[in-house]
Order: sequence, then C-alpha cells, then structure tokens
Amino acid sequence: MADRADLLEATVDCVPEGVAVFGEDFQLTIWNQAAQAITGFAPNDLVGCPVPEGLKPLLAGPEILYGLKTCDSTEARHSTRVHARHKLGHPFAAMARVLILHDALGQRIGAAILFHPTECLDALPHGITGDSEDVEANQVDLQDRLASLFNDFSQGGAAFGVLWITVDQAADLRRTHGAGACEAMFKKVEKALAQGLRPAEHLGRWGEAEFLVISHEPTSTMLAQHAQVLAGLARTADFRWWGDRVSLTVSIGVAQLKETMTLADVLERAKAAMFSSYQAGGNQIALAPGEASCSPS
Repeated sequence: MADRADLLEATVDCVPEGVAVFGEDFQLTIWNQAAQAITGFAPNDLVGCPVPEGLKPLLAGPEILYGLKTCDSTEARHSTRVHARHKLGHPFAAMARVLILHDALGQRIGAAILFHPTECLDALPHGITGDSEDVEANQVDLQDRLASLFNDFSQGGAAFGVLWITVDQAADLRRTHGAGACEAMFKKVEKALAQGLRPAEHLGRWGEAEFLVISHEPTSTMLAQHAQVLAGLARTADFRWWGDRVSLTVSIGVAQLKETMTLADVLERAKAAMFSSYQAGGNQIALAPGEASCSPS
C-alpha cells in the first residue's frame, strides 16, 4: 500500500502548474513533473542542491524570498512575472506565486512556489493598453485566474465564460474632457459592475477602456442574461464631471468556453462579439460569432 509520501508525490505530479516546495530551512524538497517540463531541470538537479543561477529569479528572486521570510498568510500571494533560464540555456518568462505552508498547530513549516509559463498568456488578446500600473496589475491577475480555470477545464473541470465589456462613451469623453475624466468614469463603471457579480466571478480591467468578467454561468444564454443585468447597472452609474452628468452605456461581447477551444479562442470570440455590439451603435449585448445577438431590455 502506498505511503503518504508516495501519495503526495503522485498528487503533486498531477498538478498542471510547476510546484516547488521548500522547507523552513529554505531547502527544496519537492519538484513536480510540470516544473521539470517548464524549466528542463529534473528533481535530482535541484532537491538538496544550490539553486542554479538561471532559476534564481524564479525560486530565489526578491519577491519570492520576501514571501518565504516574512509572509504568514495561508493564501497565495498575487502572481509575479519573473524571467528565468531553461536548463538548455534559453530564457523563459513565468508567473509565480507563493503559498505559505503550516502544520496542524499553525506553525509555519515551509512554502510552495506555484508557477506556469507566460508564452500562452502573452499571446492572449487584450484591450488597448496604456501606461496605467493598475490596469497592468488587473491584467496579470485576470490572466492568472484564466490560466488556472482553463487548466482545470482541461483536466475535466467546469467550463466558464467571459464577458468583454467596453464603455461606449470612452473615446468621446477622453477627447472632450481628457484622460482624468476617463479614468474617473472607468472607476465608476467598475464599481457599478461589481454590484452585479455572482459568487466566484472575477472582474477587472482588460485594457485602458475595457473590462473582463470571468463567469461560471453554465450556458451562453444564461451568460447573455447575466450580461443584460451588468449592462443595466452600468447605465445607472451616476457619473458627473464638473457638474455635467454623463450618460453611460456599455457594449458587451459574450463567449462560452467549449471543448476544442483554446483560451485565446474564447477571448477572441468575446472580443469580436463586443466589437459587433459597439459597431452596431453600442448599448447592446452580442453573443460570439455564429450565434444570435440581442439588445438590452
């Protein structure tokens, strides 16, 4: 009968992300198959050995060390983009996050670093980007969640859908009132949209003028109905600038993840649907290409 150590090793090897587990003495004790596939380094190259120079940004960079030494939270910290070097010498980028480990008495006994390569994420369609650090942070967080949910889906987990949202008045407002007014308006819209989120849904900026909602509605029809609710909340957002009330509407593209689709596929479909809605005059919800569109009630 397999012992607990064998079961733990087999379980960790099933995880699609790279997993590196450190003891309280900062020595690496577990290195799973995904970690080997991403970096080229086998467990024998690393367990009980000094961290190779090329992997230090991933396993011993400032953000990682800070998490190991000072963080007591049991929740994974936000992902950090790091640039490391494969065993064969070529560079690669990854998203890494730290999870502090505790025993049954609450004593800290080590930490796990979870990571995945960003090549597929960097290729994902985004909205128009700018220089805002807040927007970039939102994108990184959403990318991490999308990758995690897609990995679960690939392993037989539940499907999910995305709503790609743009504010119809953004371009005009930027032209007539400036970037400051635009940013204030986006925050007002984001707050309004957040009021309609269901449990476990995620909302964030996906570009300077666009939002993304990751939803677990089981069908495209239910996802579109949910989009109607969010569109109504956006229309009721009371946005004023220098005493002038600006009426707001949104265009929303709806896409549901299905078998054989990649993560980029579902995002491209949602983006195309959003553009279809916007070009039709805005203030509409459109399902992904090949399906019917609808106007808000």
